[in-house]
Amino acid sequence: MRWPRGRTKEAPVGVVGTARLGGRSGGAVSPELLRRVGRGDVAVIDQVDLDRTTAHALVDAGVAGVVNVSPSISGRYPNLGPEVLTDAGVALLDDVGEGVLRRVRDGAAVRLHDGGLFLGDEEVARGFSQTAETVADQLAEARSGLAAQLEAFSANTTEFMHRERAMLLDGVGVPGLETAVHGRTVLVVAPGPDRAAELRRLRHFVREERPVLVGVGSGADALRAAGHTPAVVVGTALEIDPELARKAVDVVIPADLDGHIAGLARLQDAGVDPLGFPSSANPEDMALLLAHRHGASLVVACGFDATLTGFLDRGRSGSNPSTVLTRLRLGPALVDASAVAALYRQRVTTGAVLLLLLAVAAVGASAMLASGTAEAIVLLVREGWEAAVAAIRGVGT
Repeated sequence: MRWPRGRTKEAPVGVVGTARLGGRSGGAVSPELLRRVGRGDVAVIDQVDLDRTTAHALVDAGVAGVVNVSPSISGRYPNLGPEVLTDAGVALLDDVGEGVLRRVRDGAAVRLHDGGLFLGDEEVARGFSQTAETVADQLAEARSGLAAQLEAFSANTTEFMHRERAMLLDGVGVPGLETAVHGRTVLVVAPGPDRAAELRRLRHFVREERPVLVGVGSGADALRAAGHTPAVVVGTALEIDPELARKAVDVVIPADLDGHIAGLARLQDAGVDPLGFPSSANPEDMALLLAHRHGASLVVACGFDATLTGFLDRGRSGSNPSTVLTRLRLGPALVDASAVAALYRQRVTTGAVLLLLLAVAAVGASAMLASGTAEAIVLLVREGWEAAVAAIRGVGT
């Protein structure tokens, strides 16, 4: 349409983007959607109680908006995902119902405005527009239900212990690895939101200790982005990058207790022959148990959230209780990445600098007493000073 001279077309009201549909699940957002979604897109998901890890993945992808078929905060417990989205300025349209999956095609241009989802000027779904204020209010109400979730978490943990006691205590079902782990330090990078920053703080540790690198899900991608190739990749068949899996020595994917592996053909078609780990533990805990079972002297956990709220948030109402028992199993062999980074943060102290300067002065005094010539004094003092500077640089690195 040609607009009359002097007039300009008005910009559309609301948030405009390309719809990327994640399908109907009610559970976790599919890894396939997280790989396809990009900057300026509107992700259409179906997840009750949106967790923080998924929200960070959407923010990192640069989405303009998120449309959730289900309530992002059900009130069962204070999940952290909606807060992540609103803090990042991502529009969140909540609880629009399943009809949106029939009316919106993947790749369609959509618009979010005033609680509605529009195709052109037609409203195709209506929900609740979340803001920082509404999220804060709902989270405050959800905290009142935390006691009930703790009880459920405790019951599920007890059930998990009975069901997988042989694996936890004796390593039954833990697959073998070609990677040499016994007696070595292992760095496990999980898909937590802080994984990239933690890896940067660990760069001196990785360079000096040369640990066995284990990437879990998108944690393996974080290792690749930092310039490393993981020796072991752990995760579901749908979330593992086949190209990265081909470069790993071992690829381990969760299997049902009867041995069935969902999505196995995807990796096999890419030339990857993964190892099945028959357990209901989550992939992050599988990686920790693998390292412990194969004799790691120390396991450094990067990208993990070890807080109580994080446990409940990641497990979505305590449905996956493996984390607490896994940490009990590893005991003192498990160390958080932040603690390791703090220990490797070497600084040059004032005392060390003064001692080195005194050493330089001593060299100069010895030269004056021994030679009696100005040239020799200057030469020796200069050599002493260069040695001091080199020593300071050595301490700093």
